Amino acid sequence: MVDQENPLKVLAGHGQSVWYDNIHRAMLHSGELARLIEADAVTGITSNPAIFEKAITGSADYDEAIRTLLARNPGRAARDLFYDLAVEDIQHAADRFRPVYEATGGRDGFVSLEVSPDLAYEVDATVAEAVHLWERLDRPNAMIKVPATQQGVAAFEALVAQGINVNVTLLFSVARYEAIAQAYIHGLQRRHDQGLSIAGIASVASFFVSRVDAALSQPLSDAGRPELQGVVAIANAKLAYRRYQAMFGAPFAVLAAAGAQPQRLLWASTSTKDPAASDILYVASLIGPETVNTLPPATLAAFRDHGVVAETLTRGVDDAMRAVKALSAAGIDLDGITDRLEADGVASFADAFRNVLAALDRKSEDLAA
Repeated sequence: MVDQENPLKVLAGHGQSVWYDNIHRAMLHSGELARLIEADAVTGITSNPAIFEKAITGSADYDEAIRTLLARNPGRAARDLFYDLAVEDIQHAADRFRPVYEATGGRDGFVSLEVSPDLAYEVDATVAEAVHLWERLDRPNAMIKVPATQQGVAAFEALVAQGINVNVTLLFSVARYEAIAQAYIHGLQRRHDQGLSIAGIASVASFFVSRVDAALSQPLSDAGRPELQGVVAIANAKLAYRRYQAMFGAPFAVLAAAGAQPQRLLWASTSTKDPAASDILYVASLIGPETVNTLPPATLAAFRDHGVVAETLTRGVDDAMRAVKALSAAGIDLDGITDRLEADGVASFADAFRNVLAALDRKSEDLAA
């Protein structure tokens, strides 16, 4: 029976899965993850280089593992050490979510690990590393994260055709989302045409929300359109969902009959950046069926505390279209802003990746000493 007193659990009744945008070694062994699964109906985890940077550099939780790895191979490179640690965490978390994966018929219970962000603009290298990580993780409920750059679209289609679960990340525009959804369909079709099974392949499209509003704050102020602040990012997401409904409705029926799952939209960047706005704005405004919302710790706790659940995603779509048109009429180029956000997102994750590798080099030296 659904616990009506916990809004996080009530979301499931509206067809929305709650994933946790955080991972660190302590939560895997302390019982924290088990509590999230049981008490808050969390059904998956997303990670990224910034999350692992904080986890590895912000505590001594990984020191013993690093010491053991270096004892086996004193010359182990920092990049290899990082993936040794990350793969172990992802495998452990995937094992904890395996009952969810089984109970939902492979629809939920996924844990994501990102390819190296310095490969974001290289198709072949992204595919090669994604395949390597997929085989190394060896978990049916793992997902490999690939950025939604133009090169990432091609890499994603190739990975789907190989039967690999993929979380496509850093999506900011409806046009790029449509390209990703089409790549998913093409990848499945390629596989189906070869007589290979397309059942059990899962994917999500991680559509970023609050970063769009943050990037629009100054342009809206300069244009004298403050009433659009906190509106456009939600409108942008609602229009992406409308494309999802069109692309994975009747046109997807043949692939669905062969066992294919639709690629769900996942709302990412759901923490509120504007201190004047509600701390659960991007959760409460995007509740709807066949979606995922990945919540960082503070946002998850806030929605647990005072979230109100109602289907909001399919409401106000005409208003969403008007908001985006008003932005254009004000001389603000949303496409240019989302292109910049994509580039900034890739650069930010690349910086975090370099930082964690540098920290692992320092830890290796300190532990050896």
